[in-house]
Amino acid sequence: MDYNYNPFSDFDSRSRALVTNFFWGAMRHSKAEKAKTHQRIVAIASKRFREKGLAGIGIADLMKEAGLTVGGFYKHFDSRDALVAEAVDRALELWKRQVDAAASGGPPVTYESLVDEYLSEAHRNHPGTGCPIGALAGDLARGDKRTRALVSRKIRDNIELLATLIRNANETDSDSARSQALLTYCALVGAIGMARAVSDEELSREILKTVAQRLKHPAS
Repeated sequence: MDYNYNPFSDFDSRSRALVTNFFWGAMRHSKAEKAKTHQRIVAIASKRFREKGLAGIGIADLMKEAGLTVGGFYKHFDSRDALVAEAVDRALELWKRQVDAAASGGPPVTYESLVDEYLSEAHRNHPGTGCPIGALAGDLARGDKRTRALVSRKIRDNIELLATLIRNANETDSDSARSQALLTYCALVGAIGMARAVSDEELSREILKTVAQRLKHPAS
């Protein structure tokens, strides 16, 4: 004789509903906690990679800072490269977040504001919260295909944002605006790297100030 045991067979409909809601609620909570933990790991990695370089910190140290064990890493990521890709992607959203904030009533985003912020001493001194291209260009050039493809897409987006700001402010044609945007982006990345590399504080400030002035006032 076949017999299928049902642990809820003696429950009334209200009790069954309570038990079902309990288990589903626990599952939803578990998924939410996992997602929250995942984002915490990505945020920590995004900051530490920019500060120390992609090879400057290991998975064990990142997980320890997140309050987790190394064994838990693979519950969230297939590989170290997968974490790198997410961490860099998060960091490259900086300008997009500023544009979204401006659209919601925050400070306006202009060509000049982006140049000034990028070539500021605050950005130079705190790479962990700044542009990952300026902090990791060499590392990213040696990255895996997935990460490089992601970086390429985000760089194109940033260049297009600069071109749009230039075009709207100066009423220039699309080709001229894009050329200036490409030049600007390369100058920003190069200048911040040089300003961080030199040990002479006066020279570092001169690099930031001079490049910012030339980008904002090319004819002067």
